[in-house]
Amino acid sequence: MNDLSLSVLLGILVALLILSAFFSGSETALMTLNRYRLQHLVKQKHRGATKAYQLLQRPDRLMGLILLGNNFVNIGASSLAAVIWIRLADEGIVNLSPEQVILASTATLTFAVLIFSEVTPKTLAALKPEVIAYPAAWIYTPLLKIFYPFVWFVNLISNLLLRVVGVNASKIKKDQLNKEELKSIVADAENLMPARYQNMLLGILDLESASVEDIMTPRNEIMGLDLENSIESIIQQIQTSSHTRLPIYKKSIDRVIGFLHLRDLIPLITSQEFNKQSITDNLEKPFFIPESTPLHKQIQSFKAEKLRIGLIVDEYGDVQGLVTLDDLLQVIVGELVAEEPDVKQQSDGSIIVDASVTVRELNRINQWTLPTEGPKTLNGLIIEYMETIPETGVSIRLHGYALEIIKRDENTIKLVKFYPKK
Repeated sequence: MNDLSLSVLLGILVALLILSAFFSGSETALMTLNRYRLQHLVKQKHRGATKAYQLLQRPDRLMGLILLGNNFVNIGASSLAAVIWIRLADEGIVNLSPEQVILASTATLTFAVLIFSEVTPKTLAALKPEVIAYPAAWIYTPLLKIFYPFVWFVNLISNLLLRVVGVNASKIKKDQLNKEELKSIVADAENLMPARYQNMLLGILDLESASVEDIMTPRNEIMGLDLENSIESIIQQIQTSSHTRLPIYKKSIDRVIGFLHLRDLIPLITSQEFNKQSITDNLEKPFFIPESTPLHKQIQSFKAEKLRIGLIVDEYGDVQGLVTLDDLLQVIVGELVAEEPDVKQQSDGSIIVDASVTVRELNRINQWTLPTEGPKTLNGLIIEYMETIPETGVSIRLHGYALEIIKRDENTIKLVKFYPKK
């Protein structure tokens, strides 16, 4: 070392600091790579991504190699810095005592390593991980083979210590997104896709957690034909119906005898021989659905049975509502026909809401977190919370959301005004 000039020693020190920066930056870059983008690039046969992916399958080995190299160059740089300061003192360039030389060596090297070999390369790696990670993977792959015995020995001791605290490095599970995390990613992807596609993806993710009870037309809103009515009343209802399929029952919706496709019946209405028997002759068999059936299973069931409509029943067999294939599709693609919106944004930031809207739909539209485990509609949620039907003008804070009752009738809430959060 005494045979080397001061300039050569400084050059070697700079080289060691550059190597330290490489190890520190590449460590951060490899560990902060987006795993899902990495897997995509691997499928695209990106060679750098493939090598990085292979290295990350055993991060304990990769970390062992990086830390082995980083510590080696840092210790070497520390020793070399001390030699340089001693040489400076011996040649009279600096007038320092041995103790001051050690202090100066430690201070300068700490500053140099912190700025040039730690903070700067790691910040760059965190901001641009792919720029550093993929070239580094080409270097680490052969280095890992060359120094594998040393890495293996270091990992052996490290993994034994990890097992003491219950961690087995050889049984690392791959990162997996749960449904809520995936929904958060889709919700944050507004700059990558149109809002309508974003809502469709969120609707698909909701299929598994929602049941037919969440989207059904409630019992009191079912439009059907009562065969106990007069034939004139039935004909008028058929002619003015806005639906193409109607449930046919006797006295009560619980006594449904079938579904009627109006397309099959309209040509017969003008006939003098048209009667109630003409209706029963054209009925399709009723299809009953348990109220807890998940939406994704019901879509499969409709497809398998080649049906478009069914009645929701509870555990006692009583009809609770009605669901159609269109209702299920609307969960994914939104309203199929432009209708008056249930949720209206006001200029002052408040929101006027039809209380018959489902809690799940309200959460989806406004990105809220109202509970969906209990009542399915906003009306039901408010009544459950207050344990009564509140009067018009009553204001409450419902699960953190301030609202006012705008309109009600004898047994239901009609309109609600939500105030903007402060």
